Amino acid sequence: RLMSAKSPDAIDRLVGRNIRIQRLAKRLSQTNLADQLGVSFQQVQKYEKGRNRMGAGRLFRIAATLEVSLLTLFEGVDDADGPEVASPQALLAHPQHLKLVLAFSRVADKATRRALIGLVRQIAEPRQRPAAARPITR
Repeated sequence: RLMSAKSPDAIDRLVGRNIRIQRLAKRLSQTNLADQLGVSFQQVQKYEKGRNRMGAGRLFRIAATLEVSLLTLFEGVDDADGPEVASPQALLAHPQHLKLVLAFSRVADKATRRALIGLVRQIAEPRQRPAAARPITR
């Protein structure tokens, strides 16, 4: 199936995701970014979801507004046509994930950081309880 020249593709989605990551890192709302770009917040939503393509001038203005290089918006392009895996970039596109990373980066004590990693791993990957601790079902 051929794609029309105006249909968004995997790279458009990746660039949109990177815009979202950078916007969240700057603590800007979609409305704030939209106001600075002179577009609606709905347009920013479409960019971030990769539903609308962006011209070179718009990409340049977005990068300048977010105070990042234009290349930052294209990070991961080499993998854009590959399978959908949870890359670090993709994970950071979620506000809660980004907040966790930012908070973790402010923890100075190495032992505390290791303890936090251990705690999160235990929560995320609970081991099975020993047979003696399992409830008996009949």
